[in-house]
This record gives sequence, structure tokens and C-alpha cells, in this order.
Amino acid sequence: MAELSYRDAVAAAIAQEMERDERVVFLGEDIAGAGGVFKTTVGLLDRFGPRRVRDTPISELAILGAAMGAAMTGLRPIAEIMFSDFLACCWDYVANEIPKMRYMTNGQFTMPLVIRTANGAGSRFGAQHSQSVENWAMAIPGIKVVAPSNPADVKGLLAAAIRDPDPVRFFEHKSLYAMKGEVPEGEHVEPLGSAKVLRLGGDITIVALAAMVPRALQAAQILAAQHRIAATVIDLRSLVPLDTQTVLAETIRTGRLFTVEENPRLCGWGAEISSIVTEECFYDLDQPVVRITTPHIPLPAADALEDAVVPSVQRIVEEVLRAADFRPRSADGI
Repeated sequence: MAELSYRDAVAAAIAQEMERDERVVFLGEDIAGAGGVFKTTVGLLDRFGPRRVRDTPISELAILGAAMGAAMTGLRPIAEIMFSDFLACCWDYVANEIPKMRYMTNGQFTMPLVIRTANGAGSRFGAQHSQSVENWAMAIPGIKVVAPSNPADVKGLLAAAIRDPDPVRFFEHKSLYAMKGEVPEGEHVEPLGSAKVLRLGGDITIVALAAMVPRALQAAQILAAQHRIAATVIDLRSLVPLDTQTVLAETIRTGRLFTVEENPRLCGWGAEISSIVTEECFYDLDQPVVRITTPHIPLPAADALEDAVVPSVQRIVEEVLRAADFRPRSADGI
């Protein structure tokens, strides 16, 4: 194992796959000589050269148009859109062209293309640069959606995304870039569509994604230490494919489900999970599913206001305690 930051794990994954497969190319704004605006691609230009690591003009349409053409002609491109908010600038490619090409050509063209982007709040960039937009991505058929919460998963899931024959949107959370953790050395690949149970408890199940995962884990520790409530915490890791089996199994076991979502409440991914759980295991629930979300508002830039609207550790704890008629299923909570 090696200790890497979340941002360094991005470069490690790209380097691993570029070394493995000469068809992998990388393009985006300031990704080459500058090493990326978030310093996630430092060293790749020196290692693989300007033919495979290419800076582009400031045009999201040009970036994805070039990447789509490259994928159709046999390469395996990684395209970086600097901020996930700017997927709106190239939405025709994101939603209407890239996801549908394999289907519309009856498999004559495949689309092994990864769209990397920095997602989420916490950096005080304001309403146009801080959105968490994985729910936008989840709504489009034909493209996979991945959002890692730790450095090891960054490397393993990004490697899997690059190897996948279908397009993948890969959301890296800006507030996690400095996080450090142990990452397997050598080749490391994690399967797409597989959630991870990070903590096991018998009273409630908390499902989270990306930056909300460490907050859910901290909340679970407080609930156990101060309130004798034992929480299972699930890191979804990807929304498409969605690991419904793990979510359903742990929800049935505890009878209580809480989702922690950074995206705005209206049409968030937790609403879809709530719908699936209600359809599949309604009679195993001890209470309605509780969604802990960001309100349906533009994100403020002011520190205190941004912190107030995005789910916090304290709010997760409070929402759990507020749940009606809460009683642990067992004395030991396991």
C-alpha cells in the first residue's frame, strides 16, 4: 500500500491505464503543462508526451466532440470538463450524442469514453461552480455514473471506467482532493456498480455518496458513542449501475433507511432509492425513508451559508434522532 491523496490517485489511475493501453489518450483544459487546475494530472505530460496528453481550447463542446470522435475511431479517450457545472455547456454531447451512439448504430460504434469532472461544494466557488450534479447524469440512459469517496476508490474505479466499453461520467469531489488514504500499489481495479458497506450496525442504514460518505461515517460514530444507535453506512460509489441488492439487504436488516445527498432535494438520487426500497421491501420498513439533502436553492458562496445548506455531520445526527418513534431493534444494536 502507498499513501496517496485523492488528487494524486487520479493521476495514478490515468498513468496505470495509459501505461497498460496505448489507445488511452487524455484531453482537456490545462491538463498537460499545468497539471490540471486542481493538480490532479501532474506528471502525465512528462511521462506520456503531448501526443497522448493534450491541452484544448476553452470549449467544452470541442473537448467532448473530439473525445467522441476519438472513441468512435478506436481510441479510449479521457476527457476532462473542469467543473461539473460546465457539463451544461456541452449537454447535447453528454445527453444526446455520446450515450446513444452505440444503440443507434446497432453496435457498429462503441463509446469507450470517460468524462472526468470536479463536482460539489466546499470550496466557496459559488452557485455556478459548486453544484453537485450527479442526479443530472443519472437521468440519462446509456451512460454510467461514478463518484468515489476515497483515494483507493478513485484509482480503482477510474481504472475500471477507462476499461469499460461504454461511456462513464466520473465525478471527483473538489472538497476531497486533499484527503489522504492507503491505495494499493501496482494494478488496481474496482468493479463498477458495486456498493461498499463501510460500517455495520443493526439499528439504521445510512446510504451516502462521495463527500457525504466521510460525514455519514462521522455521524455514525457520534450516534453510537452518544446515543447508542448503531448505524450501517453504505458507500454507493456509483449511481449507474446502482447496487440495489446491497441497499435492499441492509435496509431490510435494520428496517430504517436514511439517504445523505449533496445534490438538491428535488429529483435527487435518494428519491430513486426511496422509490426502489418502498416498492421492494415496504413491509420490512419500521418508518418512512428519510432523505437528508441540500435544499432546492442555488448554492451560496459565503462560507457560513454554504455550510448551512449542505448536509453536515450535525444535521445527519439530528435527522436520525428526529425520526419518529425511534427505538433500537436490539439492545446491542447489532
